[in-house]
Amino acid sequence: MSLKDNRREYDYGTLSRDSLHDNPFTQFSLWMDQAIQADIIDPTAMSVATVGQGGKPWQRMVLLKGFDERGFVFYTNLGSRKATDIAVNPHVSLQFPWLQLDRQVIIGGRAEALSESEVSDYFYSRPLSSQLAAWASQQSSPIASRAVLEAQFEAIKQQFSSGEIPLPEFWSGFRVVPKEFEFWQGGENRLHDRFYFQRQQDGWDISRLSP
Repeated sequence: MSLKDNRREYDYGTLSRDSLHDNPFTQFSLWMDQAIQADIIDPTAMSVATVGQGGKPWQRMVLLKGFDERGFVFYTNLGSRKATDIAVNPHVSLQFPWLQLDRQVIIGGRAEALSESEVSDYFYSRPLSSQLAAWASQQSSPIASRAVLEAQFEAIKQQFSSGEIPLPEFWSGFRVVPKEFEFWQGGENRLHDRFYFQRQQDGWDISRLSP
């Protein structure tokens, strides 16, 4: 089968204005709960799209680690490409690809640095191996081989073997404060349901978009 013939029908369900919550955070929470209950792989995985120096866009998958009406939280090494892009341009886009449910959510907003207490609380909630990995990896920098990375991990493991692992100064997190949402539900005959939320001073403006 050629790529141009690789297609399927989207028939999981529909999304109507009557069934849509007026608050996009409530709607997102409902869909996140349903994605978790559906036992899909990595329901908290999201693509983070940034634009860095020279206007070059880039995307990568990370895990959502919390959300409320303040925004959507993820953590990263401050030397990573995503963090250095955000330092240049804090406007980012998130996408949740819940394809098994014929759904996706896109969020656009501004990334803001988390407080040190928020970062510390999360860092020490992680398994010890993840804490060590944060120290061992100079994220996004070139490395000669897998063996070098594993050697760095073992060296860090020995270094911190006798006490608590300190919070790295180069490891932090961001909260994406949303200004817009799109909820997409795949539909039969490619007549998908798309609803767009745009933040206003007094709430959210909601419009249906053509598929």
